Amino acid sequence: MKHPAQPVDPDIALRRSGEGEVTLYIDGSQAMQGWEEPLMRRSAEILCRNGGSFLECGLGLGFSAIAIAEQPKTVKHTVIEVYPEVIEQFEQKHPDRPANLEIVRADFFEYIESVPTGTVDGLMLDPWLPRAMRDDAAWWDNLMRTQITRILRPGGFFMSFFVTEPKIEPRWEPYFDEVLIERRPYAGYSTSSYLEGRPEGIAYLQCFTNRG
Repeated sequence: MKHPAQPVDPDIALRRSGEGEVTLYIDGSQAMQGWEEPLMRRSAEILCRNGGSFLECGLGLGFSAIAIAEQPKTVKHTVIEVYPEVIEQFEQKHPDRPANLEIVRADFFEYIESVPTGTVDGLMLDPWLPRAMRDDAAWWDNLMRTQITRILRPGGFFMSFFVTEPKIEPRWEPYFDEVLIERRPYAGYSTSSYLEGRPEGIAYLQCFTNRG
């Protein structure tokens, strides 16, 4: 299910400003920033509250990867990352990683087809994607119906990027029975382009599930 718009060899850079602001850039776009760490850690706590084996799409700065692996009930956490430069940066920063954390270099959207049905207790989907992928509604519908919901155990959890408006993410809502929403304050950077001019406010963490 690889999307034709998925970049093969994008430009990747990790930059730290004089003020200590950390940003991961992919093809010139802000993929992730350091201020997101508290939101990622809280998302991990929500996702892993029942324990088990977890899968994550996209490594980014590794905040959720470490947090999910460190949850007391996590048996194994597998992160799928397509870009080797992102993996190398993570491994340099975290030479001593949790033993239950595995980083796999692969395209998640191809990898997921090999995951056995009903074997994942929780999935974190938070990759950087080009607009052509983000806006391809038909492609997402197929992915959610045939793969995402397939690999989750009954009662398993699905989480994605936080939102900054008090509404259920319409991209995921049709495929699940229940959603837990938690309000969390955030303080971003003044340079955060994806916050649309709102460097401070409320983030809404959304955890979806189908009844077991």
